Amino acid sequence: MTLATPAHSLTPVPAQQLMPDQGRIRVLVAEDEEHLRQILTSFLTGRGHQVTSVSEGRAALEALRAEAYDVALLDIVMPEMDGLEVLRQVREEPEPPEMIIITGNGTIETAITAMKLGAYDYMSKPYRMAEIDVLVRRAWEKRQLAKENQYLHARLSRIDAAPEIITQYAPMRAVLSVVERAAASDTPVLILGESGTGKELVARAIHRLSRRVGPLVDLNCATLAENMVEIELFGHERGAFSGAAARKSGLLEVAANGTLFFDEISALTSKMQAKLLRALEQGSFFRVGGTQKVEVNVRLVSATNRDLESAARDGQFRDDLLYRINTVTITLPPLRQRAVDIPLLAEYFLSRFGGSDTSTLSPDALALLQEYQWPGNIRELRNVIERAVLLARGRVIRAQDLPLNLAATPGSPASLVGGQLTLEELERRHIEAVLLQSKCDARRTLYALTSNAARTCGFW
Repeated sequence: MTLATPAHSLTPVPAQQLMPDQGRIRVLVAEDEEHLRQILTSFLTGRGHQVTSVSEGRAALEALRAEAYDVALLDIVMPEMDGLEVLRQVREEPEPPEMIIITGNGTIETAITAMKLGAYDYMSKPYRMAEIDVLVRRAWEKRQLAKENQYLHARLSRIDAAPEIITQYAPMRAVLSVVERAAASDTPVLILGESGTGKELVARAIHRLSRRVGPLVDLNCATLAENMVEIELFGHERGAFSGAAARKSGLLEVAANGTLFFDEISALTSKMQAKLLRALEQGSFFRVGGTQKVEVNVRLVSATNRDLESAARDGQFRDDLLYRINTVTITLPPLRQRAVDIPLLAEYFLSRFGGSDTSTLSPDALALLQEYQWPGNIRELRNVIERAVLLARGRVIRAQDLPLNLAATPGSPASLVGGQLTLEELERRHIEAVLLQSKCDARRTLYALTSNAARTCGFW
C-alpha cells in the first residue's frame, strides 16, 4: 500500500547515527610457507587486526565464501589452487574483500593480470611488515568508503522513493512515534493489525529510517507451501533436489545487512518456525542440501492479522519464537476507527488515480465513505476510489458512482428531509438492494435509472 502526505512525517535519524559500526579489520592470510604464514599472522594480530590463516588456495576460497573478510592476502603459488584463481573466483561473490596479491617471483605480467582481475595491490617478496600493515589499512579504507557510498545512495533512494504515512488520528500518530524510535535500532518488530491496515507500509518505514545498509526483502508466508518457504528462506545447493541445476541464495542471504519482512508469519508451520528460530538465534543456517554454514546479519520485521499470543496458548505458534520476534509490538488501528483520516486518504488516492484530470468527491459521496465500516480497511478504500475514478461520468464523484455495498450498508448516510428519508432516496436504496441481491451484470446502467424507469423495468 502506497501512501504519501505531509499530515504526519517520519523524521529521519541523523546521518552520523546511521553509519555502520567499524570494528577490527578482518584479514585472511593465505600463504603456503608455514614460517612466513605464522609471522604474518602474529604481526597483523599484534597490530590489532582479526586474522585467520590458511595454507592452501582451495581452503582460502572456502574461507572467503563462508565468512565476511575485509582484506585478503593471497600468495600466488599455493597447493590445489593458485592465488590468481582464488582472486578470479572470489571477485564473482556479492561482497568480495579487497585482495592483495603476494609472490616471490614477481613479474610485470603477473602484476597486470592481478590488477585486471580486481586486486587492490601487488607486492613481491621480500617485503617489510610495515608495508603490509599500511596496505591492509589502505585497502580497508577503500572498502569502507565503498560501503559508505553504497549506504548513502541506498538512504537517498529510500528517502526519495518511500512515501510517508497519512494520518491525523492521534492514536495512529502515537504509533508512528514508536516506529521512529524502533527504526533506529536493530530490534525485532512485530506489526499487528487487520488485513489492509498498512502493515507492509509500516515495515517499509521502519527499514527506510533504519541504519541497515542492505535491502528490504519480504516473504509472504501465507502464499507458499512449507517446502517452498524453506527453499525461499534458506536457498539451496546445486543438486539438492530434482531441478536444482545451480546454487540459489535464500532470502536470508539476499537480505544480509538489511531487513527481512515476514508477512503473515503466523502461517509458518511448526517445523518452519523451529528452523527460523534456530537461524535467528545462531545468526547462521545451512542451505537446503548444503553442509557449509552461512553466517548472516539481518533485522527481522514480522506482521500478522492473528492474535499470536492466543495462537501460542493453543499450541499453533511457538512461544519461544514469539518472544524472539516481538521485542517491539506495533498495533495498527482499523480504518473504521480512523474516520478522520478518510478524507485525506481519499484525496491522496484521487490524485494518484486521477492523473492530470483529478477528480473530487461530492459531500454525499464523502459522507458514505466516512460512515462505511471498511472491513477491507485502506486496501478496500483504495480499490473503491480507483473504481470510482474509472466509472464516474464527470470530475465530481457522487454517491451513485460508488459501489452498491457502500450505499446499502445499514447506518450509511442518506438524503434527509426533517430527519426522514426522501421518496427519491427510498427508491434509490430499493433499486440498489435488488441489484446487489441479484448480482446483476447491468448494475451500473440500472443504478442510474430514474424511479419511473425503474418502475417500467419491474424493479418497483
